[in-house]
Amino acid sequence: MGRRKGRPIHGWLILDKPEGPSSNGCVGRIKRLTGAAKVGHGGTLDPLASGVLPIALGEATKTQQFAMDHTKTYEFTICWGISTASQDAEGEVTAESDVRPTQADIEAALPQFIGEIEQVPPVFSAVKVDGERAYKLARRDEEVTLQPRTVRIDDLRLLDCPDTDHANLEMVCGKGTYVRALVRDLALHLGAEGHIRRLRRTAVGPFLIEKAFSLERFDGDGDNDAALLLSEFLLPVETVLDDIPALALTEQEARRLRQGQGVPVLPVAQRSPLRDISQGDLVQAKADGTLVALARIMGGEIRPVRVMNL
Repeated sequence: MGRRKGRPIHGWLILDKPEGPSSNGCVGRIKRLTGAAKVGHGGTLDPLASGVLPIALGEATKTQQFAMDHTKTYEFTICWGISTASQDAEGEVTAESDVRPTQADIEAALPQFIGEIEQVPPVFSAVKVDGERAYKLARRDEEVTLQPRTVRIDDLRLLDCPDTDHANLEMVCGKGTYVRALVRDLALHLGAEGHIRRLRRTAVGPFLIEKAFSLERFDGDGDNDAALLLSEFLLPVETVLDDIPALALTEQEARRLRQGQGVPVLPVAQRSPLRDISQGDLVQAKADGTLVALARIMGGEIRPVRVMNL
């Protein structure tokens, strides 16, 4: 098997994705800019959406799922009076209404959408139906029936109403929550029609919009831009693993893990101040401060789950 072409760059970048390009399109641009051998992202943003798109480089791609599982924060604008097939400004108009919910109406409705709620994903979504993406079926005007799923909304608040046609809101939510579905359901609850006019993601777990960079800033000289981008914005692979406890290994133990072998947990636990790690727990295994593997405590051993080549 040949070596992967490109530079071995490992870590996370926080991109402030502009409206327009797809998340995969942004990954491609960063791959070209940095020359990194491996690039991925930690949670898709729709082309019309902007904001935090975590970009994983090299060994960080092995931790992408942890970024996707983190809590996310969105700011969005609802445009009242029109519903669309895709629940955003691009979709075909499906209904119109003169109803304009007041600030008091909106604020009174929001508590019902906080907590664990049932939500049917939008038909224009990447959810799979019989092995095919729902949005592909919807684009062919095929009937799409999606099942409700339980999602978690931690906070939902009205920021302001700039005029009677628009409302700006902020939502903090768990994995798999669709802002477009929330807007659809909120409009229905208020006896109104509405769709998303603007959607901006301001946080994905530890990745905050304040620490993000824009592609425009790095569209000039490739080599200089890449060096500047990486020196200023590259974060460690462990950035998404903050809530996973770390265990310190000796070099010999680290070697065993790198070879896919288990390490007895007792000697490691005795050296470590961590007392609350139990059977089945995921841990960061480190040697000299470098992440060796994501591992699980199983049957008295630390067993590697994802070995890191850092």
